Amino acid sequence: MTTDTAEQWVQRLIDRSRAWVIEVHGKLIGEIRLDNVDLHDRRATMAIGIFHPELLGRGLGSKAILLLMQDAFAELRLHRIGIRVLAYNQRAIHAYKKCGFVIKGREREAALVNGTWHDDVMMGLLDHEFLSRKS
Repeated sequence: MTTDTAEQWVQRLIDRSRAWVIEVHGKLIGEIRLDNVDLHDRRATMAIGIFHPELLGRGLGSKAILLLMQDAFAELRLHRIGIRVLAYNQRAIHAYKKCGFVIKGREREAALVNGTWHDDVMMGLLDHEFLSRKS
């Protein structure tokens, strides 16, 4: 990542009220954020990205998700968090399920990736499901 790209990335996160970088041993490895926060209906969507392929599969994303869910449900008092994930991203789907997310549906051919259509899987997690889970 160039210095300019890194500065733009950080500024984009600063401009969002509920966005954080994911840091491991002093190294920025990704981001996690709540988007579309609706305090009236007490819901939001979540997005996460781990940008270092060698760090995938180590539970770092799951740990970040659990921290974010604690903030979203206990501090913000949200009722529901939704997420969309490409159907072929089984690693992410597994991580979301591990954190308590449930598959709610599928949007067929919703994303065009490298010239090929792919389905999006919609997942959701409710406050009482998260707060009552065993760690």
